[in-house]
Amino acid sequence: MSKNLKKGGMMLEQLETELKIRGFSKRTVDSYLYHNKKFLGFIKKDPKEVTEQDAKKYLAYLISDRKYSPRSANLALSSLKFFHSQILQNNAFNAVKAPKLQKKLPTVLTKDEIKKLIESASNPKHKLIIEFMYSSGLRVSECVSLKFDDLDLQEKMGKVKHGKGNKERYIILSDNLIRHLNDYATKKKDKCPHIFSVNGRQITTRQAQKIVKEAAKRAGIRKRVFCHALRSSFATHLLEAGTDIRVIQELLGHSDLSTTQIYTKVSTQQLKKVKSPLDVL
Repeated sequence: MSKNLKKGGMMLEQLETELKIRGFSKRTVDSYLYHNKKFLGFIKKDPKEVTEQDAKKYLAYLISDRKYSPRSANLALSSLKFFHSQILQNNAFNAVKAPKLQKKLPTVLTKDEIKKLIESASNPKHKLIIEFMYSSGLRVSECVSLKFDDLDLQEKMGKVKHGKGNKERYIILSDNLIRHLNDYATKKKDKCPHIFSVNGRQITTRQAQKIVKEAAKRAGIRKRVFCHALRSSFATHLLEAGTDIRVIQELLGHSDLSTTQIYTKVSTQQLKKVKSPLDVL
C-alpha cells in the first residue's frame, strides 16, 4: 500500500467519525466516504496537497467522462467539500462552483390516478404502503422505517423519528388509513416492530419502490411513477384544497419554505380556471 493511500485511509476514518458524531444518516456517511475514496484513487497524492486545479479536474472528469448528472455531481462535490474543508482544513474545493441543476417540476398524480394505483396494488401490505406515502406525505425511507410505536391512532397522528437531516416531525393519519392499518395489523404474522416487514425484517426502500412501480404499470398510468410522486401529490392536493402552505411545509419537514413553494407551480387548479383568449374571440 502506498504512503498516500494509507494516509488517505486514515483521514477517511476521521471523516467517518466526524459524520457520525454530527448525526448524519448511514446513507449519507456511506455516500460521503464513497465519493472521497474515489477522488483519492483518482488524484493519487497526499490529500492535504490537493489543489483547486485538482478539484476542478476531478469535477470535469465526473461530468464529461463519467456522465454524471448535475444532481449527482453536486452530491459528489458536497462530499468532497466537507472532507477537505472540515477535516483537512484545505480550501481546494471552496472555489469550485457546482453545476447548475435542472429545474424540473415534480411528478404529480391526479386523484383518479392515485385511486387506480391503490386499487391495482397486489396485496393489502402493498396497498397500505402506497396509502401511507400519499396520505401522510412520507419519503420512501421514512415509510419503510415506520414502527407501530411511532403512531397514535386515537389522535390520528404519527411521528417520523429519523427524517431527512435526522429531524423529527409529526404526520397526519387519515381515517381510511387507520381502518386499513388495523385490518393489516391483526393479520400480520411476524413480530417485527416495523409496520412493513418481510420474514421478520423491515422492507427496503428498493422493495417499496418496486411495489409502486409495478402497481403503476398494472394501473396503466403513463406518467413516470415513483415513490416521491406520492409525496408530491400529497402536497399538491393539500394546496389545491386550500391548506396553508406553511402547514404543508411542516407536514413535509421542509426547512425552507421555498422548497415547499415548488408545489404552487405544479398545481393546475387555478390555471384551469383561466379562459384562453382564443375562446373569447
